[in-house]
Amino acid sequence: MSQPGRPQFDVIADGGLDAYDELLNAVPVAPFSINFGDETRLAAEFSREEFFRRLRAGSPHPTTSQPTPQTYAELLERATRPTLAVTISSGLSGSLNAAGQARALEPQKGSAQAFTIHDSRTLSAAQAFQVHAAMSARAAGHEIATAVAWMRQVSEQTELYFTIDTLEYLKRGGRIGRVQATLGGLLNLKPVVTVDKATGAYTNVGRARSWKGALEAVASQVTRRFGNGTPLRLGLLYGEVPDSAQAVLEILRGRHPVLWSGFAPVNPVLAVHTGPSAVGVAAAPGKWPWDIE
Repeated sequence: MSQPGRPQFDVIADGGLDAYDELLNAVPVAPFSINFGDETRLAAEFSREEFFRRLRAGSPHPTTSQPTPQTYAELLERATRPTLAVTISSGLSGSLNAAGQARALEPQKGSAQAFTIHDSRTLSAAQAFQVHAAMSARAAGHEIATAVAWMRQVSEQTELYFTIDTLEYLKRGGRIGRVQATLGGLLNLKPVVTVDKATGAYTNVGRARSWKGALEAVASQVTRRFGNGTPLRLGLLYGEVPDSAQAVLEILRGRHPVLWSGFAPVNPVLAVHTGPSAVGVAAAPGKWPWDIE
């Protein structure tokens, strides 16, 4: 039974999360690793300046590694209550599987009753919205079942769109064919990408021939999805600098009442594939579901 004001569970996430200071996102994180050739370090061990400098150098191009089961087991060992893990989409990473394997390493705390794993079916800012939902349920004294229900509501309402200035980093990382990347480069195409809710994988929903056009295309996807004039909550994302994300926010402010907005940098694990100039937005209509009277 819920006991208002008394936490019933702990929440953890993984390195797919881009956290917002203004949301309830301060949770322990199972980190991804970044590999530059034979050098492997946790993503948090890189300063943004060092990471982007080495990413631009491109030799070698970095790769990423999901959290290990042992990493999740260590988080479980430190937990004092039943634990809820909110992972990056299983369509994009094996992080969820690693969390499941941690049950064998921590059999008592890793039981189904003590450890619940939730596939966010998304990442980044949209994952942050779901973590906020889980932590809001926790703060209100609810149990994990309520947190999962609130996360599912938020998932249904939230859309994530992002664009990148160049296909070069996707090509380097093997996430796009060389011919496709070369053609895109010749045409100066900027894709607009979302996460398919059915598969949890990336899908292309638009393209533009200029960076300004790409920012407009991202904003237009939001308005097309929710309707002009709909009040929105907006989690903006940026690579090295926030200027382009601010431009997307200004476009959307001209079309929607903005109930909340925040900015977060894309973390290095995601920037490996998107490059320094990524811009994105997680958008959802109206108030948070639990705030509606």
